Amino acid sequence: MSNIRHCVVVANGELTWPERVLPIIRSAELLIAADGGANALARSAVYPQVLVGDMDSVEPDILTACERQGCRLRRFPAGKDETDTELALLEAVRLGAEQITLLGAVGGRIDHTLANLLLLALPELANRRAALFTGSSFITLVREYAEVEGSPGDLLSLIPLAGDALGVRTAGLEYPLRNETLHFGPARGISNVLLAGKAQVWLSSGLLWMVHTPREWQDV
Repeated sequence: MSNIRHCVVVANGELTWPERVLPIIRSAELLIAADGGANALARSAVYPQVLVGDMDSVEPDILTACERQGCRLRRFPAGKDETDTELALLEAVRLGAEQITLLGAVGGRIDHTLANLLLLALPELANRRAALFTGSSFITLVREYAEVEGSPGDLLSLIPLAGDALGVRTAGLEYPLRNETLHFGPARGISNVLLAGKAQVWLSSGLLWMVHTPREWQDV
């Protein structure tokens, strides 16, 4: 496979709000499950095209069903340095995905949630459009420039990662930043608001998590 426009990777976390996530899954040209992520998919009668991991979390009957559906297995030993989710993202890159949406990556163990959020900083994702969807918010990583499309009233939070974010500029937000520093730790960049259908973010140095929460999903 090559030049895949959109790949969805499903991790073994909470796959909440199925009415929101299933349309994303169905829009994918390639669907990859990270081990037990196949369990939640099977409950919605959906099977991945690729299943990645050490296969310790996927239920045996679902593993068998995946194989019967023609799913390709990428098995790894249990004693490995990467998580199954990391391996699944790297598989999406290897197969040529241009856009990657990660689902089922939050909830349950907090260490897994934090590790999954940090996976957005993988060097292999630097030239891909990668987002983690929680069911109510889209989280992306801003390295130099990013834009987000939404609606007036949507929330947009900017959170420094791995140190201060320098030279941060924004357009289309209620509280603009003009070549400023967002320091690692303080929560200054939380809960900004889109003024129109698009906002833009630039920075000269550092990394930012960008969390976009549509207005209609802010109270759930």
